[in-house]
Amino acid sequence: MRVRQLTAAAAAAALLLATGALAGCSGAPVPARTPAPVPSSAPPAAVTGDVRPYDRDGLRDGGTLRWALDAVPATLNLFQPAATADSALLAHALYPALFRPDPHDRPVADPDYLVSAESTPPGQQPQVVTYRLNPHAVWSDGTPLSVADFAAQRAALSGLDPAYAGTRPAGYDAIDSITQGADRSEIKVVFRRPYAGWRGLFAPLYPAAGTSGPAAFNRPLAGGDGPTAGPFTVAGYDAAGGRVTLVRNPLWWGDSPKADRIDFLATPAERRLDALDQDRLDIAPLTAAVDRAQAAPGSSADLAQASAQALRRAEALPGITVHRASAASLTQLTLNATRAPLTDPAVRQALARAVDRQRTADAALTPLGLPAAPLGSHLLAGDQDGYQDNSGAISAADPGRLLDRAGWKRPTGGGTRTRGGKELALTLVIPADSALARRTADALTAGLATAGIAVHPLAVPAEALLRDHLTTGDYDLALFSWPAGPDPAADQRSVYAKPRPGPDGALETGTNYGRTGTEEIDRLFDRAGAELDPAAHLALLQEADTRIWQLGHSVPLFQRPDLVAVRDDVAAAGAWGFTWPRFQDVGLLDRRPE
Repeated sequence: MRVRQLTAAAAAAALLLATGALAGCSGAPVPARTPAPVPSSAPPAAVTGDVRPYDRDGLRDGGTLRWALDAVPATLNLFQPAATADSALLAHALYPALFRPDPHDRPVADPDYLVSAESTPPGQQPQVVTYRLNPHAVWSDGTPLSVADFAAQRAALSGLDPAYAGTRPAGYDAIDSITQGADRSEIKVVFRRPYAGWRGLFAPLYPAAGTSGPAAFNRPLAGGDGPTAGPFTVAGYDAAGGRVTLVRNPLWWGDSPKADRIDFLATPAERRLDALDQDRLDIAPLTAAVDRAQAAPGSSADLAQASAQALRRAEALPGITVHRASAASLTQLTLNATRAPLTDPAVRQALARAVDRQRTADAALTPLGLPAAPLGSHLLAGDQDGYQDNSGAISAADPGRLLDRAGWKRPTGGGTRTRGGKELALTLVIPADSALARRTADALTAGLATAGIAVHPLAVPAEALLRDHLTTGDYDLALFSWPAGPDPAADQRSVYAKPRPGPDGALETGTNYGRTGTEEIDRLFDRAGAELDPAAHLALLQEADTRIWQLGHSVPLFQRPDLVAVRDDVAAAGAWGFTWPRFQDVGLLDRRPE
């Protein structure tokens, strides 16, 4: 799943290499989705999710599920820098989230935790959100969820006390006070300024015992540390042995979990197909296993062939189905506006026009069995509520004419454009050992060559992509992605915020790796973040996206693919897209020997 704004910088380097981690969520079962036929003139649509449909009453009560992790996480506190996608997966089984996104990333109150939540209407100040908690919701030590949990989490994440060493997710700094309402189940949150993304707060919610004070908050949350409040609770947490065991929470008040136990097993991507073949896993993300597959010793297969062979093997495993969805992750081509010739906005705009996004999406996604759906927004995924293709914001002029006017002329007979004896040649950094990145880079290289732009891909280790290139500005073009969040006004503002001079005069870019921005774009994000009217909020985001297109900051390409292998006797599992599992429903269809 996504650790959305919490680990956005780390997620940038993980593009095309993520292990099929889960995303978003849904308060109700998500049926399998078969894309509807579309007219040939219409662009392909993203796949919102592919989860085996089920009926709770038809599932077996009991049994053990075996679920692949990359590694046993060092912490389950998603607001600590060490949090990973595996941290988020486990946290969703163990801790409350007041709202869960539906398959289109629209927040829906989770009735297991929240009876209702109401905000004062737009224009009324101050904004007050009144939560009414499910009165049956208790922590695993029997303590009811309460105002103390909300207040402690706000204190830890507001940024007011630098002793708290966690991340600073947006929204908590906008809270002025948190008080108990008419009774224990009613919580009132008063904001010092309007905050449109309030539904994304307290997800997950941690017990006050783990967040009251910097010492408690800064300690890694792992194993059986502290109470939980999900359908499952921790029975074993063995980092060295690579196993986390969850069992039914005896105090759980909602629908009883179908499985008795879930064993989360650390299984490196390169070993997952073997583990599935040997009946040692039931649910296994396969995106990285397929994308980074290596040829067998002595084989002459290249990266693309090895990846294709791995996918064919996965599809042929007996008793296994490979589920596919468009992940909540926006893959983009970022242009470094501080490197000539991309310092010229006209060159950036021409390059953005020259990118054939349909061709690129086809090269990236079709080999994986997903629709070749190109993206037309920097801020919203194609299956996200409110998505709109704003690519028409850039000039409709032929990119060749734009480059001609900028002084980059094409030699007679074709070839790479030149100006002043210098070729229009750019280096494209991509994560190494990724077949998807290589296919995407090849499509970009071929497409831009038709406009006279030479592109030279440079494959680098994933950690080097972020550390040595994106953060230092040592690149021309870069291929990576950002998580698609439910609140782009907060989650993605830093990606496009105008760089500012620091105390030493050097440009501080933060996570804006394109290194260009405008005051207008910043204001649009800020206005959207404070706009409580949904239609007006979305209109401001669309305007911001339009300005980002016109700036030539980056080119949205496609949503990253998500492949998940699920054993055929397991229901309510698959590739969740924006959703995450409803863990109490994941179970077995028939009896299995224990």
